[in-house]
Amino acid sequence: MGLIVYGLGLKDLKTNDITYRQHRHLYPNPYTKTFIFSVQMELLVVGLNHKTAPIEIRERLSFPEDGIERALSRVKSFPSLKENMILSTCNRVEICAAARETEKAIHDLKEFFSQYHGISLKEFEKSLYYHVGEEAVRHIFRVASSLDSMVVGEPQILGQIKSAYNMAVESKTSGLILHRLLHRAFHVAKRVRTETKIGNSAVSVSFVAVELAKKIFGTLEKRSVLLIGAGEMSELAARHLVSGGIEKVLLTNRTYERAVELAQEFRGEPIPFEEMNQGLKKVDIVISATDSSQYLIEHDQVAKVMKDRKQKPIFFIDIADPRDIEPKVGNIENVYLYNIDDLQKVANENIQDREKEARKAEAIVQDEVVKFVNWYHSIEVTPTIIALREKFEAIRNRELGKILSLYPNLTEKEKQSLEAMTSAIINKILHGPLTLLKKTDEEAMADLYLDALRTLFQLSEKSLEETDMEREK
Repeated sequence: MGLIVYGLGLKDLKTNDITYRQHRHLYPNPYTKTFIFSVQMELLVVGLNHKTAPIEIRERLSFPEDGIERALSRVKSFPSLKENMILSTCNRVEICAAARETEKAIHDLKEFFSQYHGISLKEFEKSLYYHVGEEAVRHIFRVASSLDSMVVGEPQILGQIKSAYNMAVESKTSGLILHRLLHRAFHVAKRVRTETKIGNSAVSVSFVAVELAKKIFGTLEKRSVLLIGAGEMSELAARHLVSGGIEKVLLTNRTYERAVELAQEFRGEPIPFEEMNQGLKKVDIVISATDSSQYLIEHDQVAKVMKDRKQKPIFFIDIADPRDIEPKVGNIENVYLYNIDDLQKVANENIQDREKEARKAEAIVQDEVVKFVNWYHSIEVTPTIIALREKFEAIRNRELGKILSLYPNLTEKEKQSLEAMTSAIINKILHGPLTLLKKTDEEAMADLYLDALRTLFQLSEKSLEETDMEREK
């Protein structure tokens, strides 16, 4: 897939420095004293994330799930773009696209963000990032592998990318390039998960708390938990507990309605705040995360509960700041108490381990980027090779037909010999040029050879487009 533009010189070509320098190749043609300008489809990512934009901006630019299909259709209508996919999560909003005109596509996508959400471009333009070509490939692979996440190694992002890709497929906005890119991204993420330990260690306080509970009880199956508080930390802990196999979840909160709401989400049981002690008697694990200015659970209170429990072990996790649970509670027999500092220490140690594994993951990503870029360059080479072979084959068949019509009495064996000989001649003629073309590593030289072949053998752009379409099916 390509476009050749002939011109009088560099000054006659209207393009900015970035577009010229990064995305196009300009070659002097000594025979015609003109320039051959080769333009390729370019991969592009435009977006913002937790590193570049505050939550207020991310929320305003996010796409609700039921509105993504309409948004994909709008982006598809831009002539500067051929394919697109929208990834919208709480931490990032990105559009990944195959662009026909890189500079114009970036402009169109910025305007799309602004107009679609009704927000002035000035409010968020400084938060946007742009990745083009190889850097776009690297970015997508890193995002899928959770190397660009707020919590490196978290597994949720891969599922979110798969959902975004499936939406693009259903909306018919994903084609040959994005199909290949995303499937390779899934492969890269799998390699990172299997070849490194990047996701093995808990690095969030809530996750560490749940991992500690598993170590104390061996398994969370047939275990119960009481969550005190219904804020973000409690919700995150609940998610980890449910995914870890906890059997029963009790929730209490000063605002009972909020406890009911969270209980519905996790199929738990809400209890009034005043009946907290009843909950303490029933559960194996207690996680407290409120904004109370004083202790909610005290030593004497727990000592009495333990008698009622007949000294059955209980695990307290205090992830509130200031603390919800009196420190002396930890001195009671069969009571295990961890506070946020204990958990943060473990999390920090695990973060260091993940950083080591992340370096291994980056090497895997780089290896896969090289493979994808080589394939991507072959998209430009393959249609030309196919078109060239088809042209030579058409000439051979036409001339062979003339010979056979002149000698109608040739035996079947003689006809087969002529067929084999002419086919061998074509293969030998094409072997050298095509081998050189396939092995050319330098992109500029490959483009020059392609342009020369297309010009010398009059390979039309139409035939190359048809070849591309066949490959895409």
